[in-house]
Amino acid sequence: MTTPARRRTLTHHHLFWPVTVLVVLLLVNVPFTPDFFSIRLADGHLYGSLVSIVLFGSPLILVAVGMTLVIATGGIDLSVGAVVAISGALACSYISGQADQSALSGVLLALALALVAAVVCGLWNGFLVARMGIQPIIATLIIMVAGRGVAQLIADGQIITVNSEPYKLIGGGYWLTLPFSLFVVAAVVAVTVALTRRTALGLLVESVGGNAEASRLVGIRSRRIKIMVYVFCAVCAGLAGLMISSNTSAADGNNAGLWIELDAILAVVIGGTSLLGGRFSIGGTVVGALVIQTLTTTIYTIGVPTQTNLVFKAAVVIVVCLLQSPKFRAKVFGAKGRAPAEPAAATEAAPTMEVSR
Repeated sequence: MTTPARRRTLTHHHLFWPVTVLVVLLLVNVPFTPDFFSIRLADGHLYGSLVSIVLFGSPLILVAVGMTLVIATGGIDLSVGAVVAISGALACSYISGQADQSALSGVLLALALALVAAVVCGLWNGFLVARMGIQPIIATLIIMVAGRGVAQLIADGQIITVNSEPYKLIGGGYWLTLPFSLFVVAAVVAVTVALTRRTALGLLVESVGGNAEASRLVGIRSRRIKIMVYVFCAVCAGLAGLMISSNTSAADGNNAGLWIELDAILAVVIGGTSLLGGRFSIGGTVVGALVIQTLTTTIYTIGVPTQTNLVFKAAVVIVVCLLQSPKFRAKVFGAKGRAPAEPAAATEAAPTMEVSR
């Protein structure tokens, strides 16, 4: 393969532009923080800007991975922020009521309660979408609005603080010098990739997203698949809620996970997954989530005024999405010749297919 051909293959890979933007964002921080890429070991823990990006970006990665499968089925889940608040409030509420907040049995039971609540939320969303036929944006909007109120009821309208070392480990602790949340995220991503790429599950999800009715007619249980992905998304949001509340040792039903659903959707789109459903990329979603978190870090590093940081963030996201558009790249960079070739090949192949019939 010639060098230009290799270059075209590389630039047309779905991860090329997200990774490029991520690298550029990381490099932008260097003039403002010369030791941005330095990582040091202190008190048995690794510290540095890159470690902080992974640490604070872990909840978003979890939510975005769950959102990817929901979007792959042609749906959307706006309730993940509320599920984050509910799970954190439940866990902290239970732990704060224990005489010994550091008792491992109490912490494990609190985690179980939080994740069961997340599963219930996911089942509710899946039931409304798959069984009742309600549009996903409306079905999940119910928990998005009511769920945050439930979280505040659980917390009695207060910020619940806890003092539990085992619970602190989930989102703010370290293991083998690395943030413990990194191992949780790695496990969830690895299991998700294994189930969707090493089994037929990924193909079934893409089939449902491509055409749910056609999938049902050929024997695929499309409703069951939809319920399953909404439950999975809610569990990911529940884990993210545990991480966020653990990192701060407090649960804030009003602000925990606020607007994280929008960042998760952006991460999925930046990663190359279409909002129309069908094919998806878990690796692209992880890169997209890191882009969002790195962008947040960059905004504070370069000193963007707080009143304009959302505008700055939106502008960068628009640039990333435009760079991923083949039509935009063709007009701006003059990349010609590739798009017309594919229809031509398809046209030539059509008569052969007809003859074979």
